Amino acid sequence: MDTIPINRIVDTLVQLVKIPSPTGRVEMAIDYLKKRLSPFEERIHLYQTAKGSLMVTLPGKDTATERLLTAHVDTLGGMVKEIKPNGRLRITNIGGITWHSIDGAYCIITTREGQEISGTILATHTSVHVYDDARTQERKEENMEVRVDAKVHNAEDIKKLGIRVGDFVSFDPGVQVTQGFIKGRHMDDKASAAILLEMIVEILNQKIDLPYPTHFYFSNNEEVGFGANSNIPKKVREYLAVDMGAIGEGLATDEYCVSICAKDGSGPYHYGLRDKLVRLAEANDIYHQVDIYPYYSSDASAAVRAGYDLIHGLVGPGVDASHAYERTHQEALENTYRLLSHYIQSPSL
Repeated sequence: MDTIPINRIVDTLVQLVKIPSPTGRVEMAIDYLKKRLSPFEERIHLYQTAKGSLMVTLPGKDTATERLLTAHVDTLGGMVKEIKPNGRLRITNIGGITWHSIDGAYCIITTREGQEISGTILATHTSVHVYDDARTQERKEENMEVRVDAKVHNAEDIKKLGIRVGDFVSFDPGVQVTQGFIKGRHMDDKASAAILLEMIVEILNQKIDLPYPTHFYFSNNEEVGFGANSNIPKKVREYLAVDMGAIGEGLATDEYCVSICAKDGSGPYHYGLRDKLVRLAEANDIYHQVDIYPYYSSDASAAVRAGYDLIHGLVGPGVDASHAYERTHQEALENTYRLLSHYIQSPSL
């Protein structure tokens, strides 16, 4: 795969991040993937798990062993926890939210009937003209609320809108493409999902023969820790999670590289696979960094924790400001695509 469909990858990324998919309500994102792959149904195997994730299997020459690559399409989000007497909503987090990062964010409340109602997430003491602690009030769950975009004065007015405890709250991604950067929420991990989707399409369009049957697993529960640790086919030996590369003090990853993780909060990744990925990057002049993410785990580590006997690894495009207003660059998408392209056409360990 000499050509990199970078424009398609960016377009797909933008489309994906605009689809609300907080963990627990990811159906629309999965439906998008299925629709994109529907023209190829006779040449691939599509399987939707009971959990709602999507497995896409491409054939390969040697059926003695198989590979699996995964990216997740679920995102951070919230859920209505309480309808307050004043008509505001208290929410509980889904995934590793830092509350200050969603202060002032626009959001959508999705009711059980599928109605979407907009709102804004605010601290309870936001106005500096009213509260002397507006600048210092701690941003934590009990101090945050959703101001609903409807004429409401009390809890009964909210209930008349159809909003109930347990309704999902998704965050407006605020996505923009500028100067080669893609910025907004949910680059984690829809950037990787876009890469894998367009890689599948490119393999099929170019009629590339893979050395082994290869599964592409789009998981839907990663942000809460158990995304792709089920439905792993028995012949899978190598399991590669494709997730964002973390950026920050003490780390080498930036917004232009493919990041190869040596160790995260779950422990070291398989050394042989990591070494192979580094050698592939070096041999093909792919800009990469090897890094250690201190507060991180992946679908690959979840699978190993679940007891699967796998060679596991983790790579992904560098993403700045993870779990907040994130940003990556098309060079990171290109470098990740190139490394994965060489990997899936290489001999197994």
